[in-house]
Amino acid sequence: MTVGTFSTALAFALLIAAALAGRPGVIRLLIAGAAASFLARALFLNHDRAGAIGAGLLLAACLLLLGRGLYERRAQRFTPDEQAVIDHLVSGLSQTRARHLIDQGLWLTGKAGDVLTREGEPVAQLYYLAEGEAKVTSGGRQVGTCRAGDLIGELTVLSGERASATVVLTGPARFWCAGADVLRPYVEANEDIRRAIEHSFALALKAKLRATNRTIAESGGLTGGD
Repeated sequence: MTVGTFSTALAFALLIAAALAGRPGVIRLLIAGAAASFLARALFLNHDRAGAIGAGLLLAACLLLLGRGLYERRAQRFTPDEQAVIDHLVSGLSQTRARHLIDQGLWLTGKAGDVLTREGEPVAQLYYLAEGEAKVTSGGRQVGTCRAGDLIGELTVLSGERASATVVLTGPARFWCAGADVLRPYVEANEDIRRAIEHSFALALKAKLRATNRTIAESGGLTGGD
């Protein structure tokens, strides 16, 4: 078998394999291999300029698509903190959709005394507390504590209602937050994300109600006045 015959057979074998492959990345890689084989034959054996240009363009297109796919996969990788936000907020979404949501917010640090929500005022941000703790008070009385892994502001951030409690950091903290003015239209425009977020909010509310009831019970229960 001559070199020319071998390169042609190899190119067609790769094209057949590409036709049978199911994954886009594999298909592009196999077509790129076939294009490289045709390009080598056109350049070094046939001295076919037109064929070399065609094979070169096909190879360049495949490599461009492969590079873009690699970049997108890397962009969709999550840090441990980002993955924690996804697990608490939109578990079950695809990586692409989850990345899109994460990019709607940003990571910030806070210090003791920083107010995240204030009772009776509209909630401006949705928070995910990655590190640190925050005190929750209502009517001047502590009713709970937010710890790493908790959502803050989820009860009213989408509805625009006023906060039912004040949340203040008790020490250094790190958190992801998304503005209500960004989050509301974004959620309305993305039904799958809205459903995932509302489900997570419902679970967070149940957990907070249980924690609040425990806090009230441990402090002696509710007290009333005349």
